[in-house]
Amino acid sequence: FPRDKICCNNVLFAHPMKRKDMAAMIGNAAQLTMGTHSGTFQCDEALGIWMLRTLPKWKNAKLVRSRDPAVLDSITAEGGIVIDVGGVYDEARLRFDHHQRGFFETYDGKVGEASGPEGATGKFLTKLSACGLIYKHYAREILCELQPSLISDEARLDAVLVKVYESMVEGLDAIDNGIEIADTVRYIEGTGLSSRVGRLNPRWNAEPVDDPVARENECFERASALAGGEFAQRVDDLVHGWLPARDLVGAALAARHGVDGSGSVICFESGGMPWREHLYQLEREAGLGPATKFVLYADQGGMWRVQAVTVEGTAFTNRLSLPEAWRGLRDAVLCKEAGMEGCCFVHAAGFIGGHKTREGALAMAKAALSS
Repeated sequence: FPRDKICCNNVLFAHPMKRKDMAAMIGNAAQLTMGTHSGTFQCDEALGIWMLRTLPKWKNAKLVRSRDPAVLDSITAEGGIVIDVGGVYDEARLRFDHHQRGFFETYDGKVGEASGPEGATGKFLTKLSACGLIYKHYAREILCELQPSLISDEARLDAVLVKVYESMVEGLDAIDNGIEIADTVRYIEGTGLSSRVGRLNPRWNAEPVDDPVARENECFERASALAGGEFAQRVDDLVHGWLPARDLVGAALAARHGVDGSGSVICFESGGMPWREHLYQLEREAGLGPATKFVLYADQGGMWRVQAVTVEGTAFTNRLSLPEAWRGLRDAVLCKEAGMEGCCFVHAAGFIGGHKTREGALAMAKAALSS
């Protein structure tokens, strides 16, 4: 359209205002509203509101914090969305509460199918909170807004979707729903995101102010920014650190027979990247089973490490350990026992050793395989 005209509701109007001013005017006229509860806030709705604000539809929406059913109903009646309050879960009505009797939904479960963890239809068994509900319904859009590179790669998007939930959002769901991380709790952990968000609420004995609601809302916005910042950082770490590691592990697994004919040893040119989780998953996808026994890589000091692969789900049980006779030995003593030069050490638990060269580290792995 000409610079001095704008189209609104399929009608062309002449106006001397600039395009950006007219766009702002139309945006304000059509402003949507997001609703959540007033009073003490928690991490789940603080993060849920932040996630919604990443989406173009809700980016400039007004936020109303209220527990009044009439106010909440009016928000959704006018096309808005309400989370964490109101006692209703109905995607069609944009109502996303989890406090009502009988509610039990999980991240990957079929809606309305389960009444408790024993009936969950997906992998995850944790009851959703407000942020989990928003993540369940809008995660694909949210992640693509935060990391546009995911838009064109469905497989990578799917991988990040699950990883973000299981490594961050599920824990927030559990905490908000009062689900302990273990049956017996050994200590109190107060440094997590939910705890830090909670401490942003006005103290019970805070000095009175003229407008306590405004103060409460200001504190909520700080909490939402804190939760959202950590969410965005987690997503960024996964896209730019975790996914590239997955690519390298996949390449190493594909090249395993070029390292050793047994296919039981893979090699990375450098260490420090997260590889175990990717290895287990990629082995399953390739139908290999627990094929890989040792991983080779160079550490920051230039020493080549030979590290045993642990049994999935364990921290210290190896698929195959380095020979018992080598364990706890170093340098010349180890070289003599192993029958090769250049050995640096083998840990007393037999899960890792070191050699001056790549070839030597491979020789240590081969010796372990044949022992």
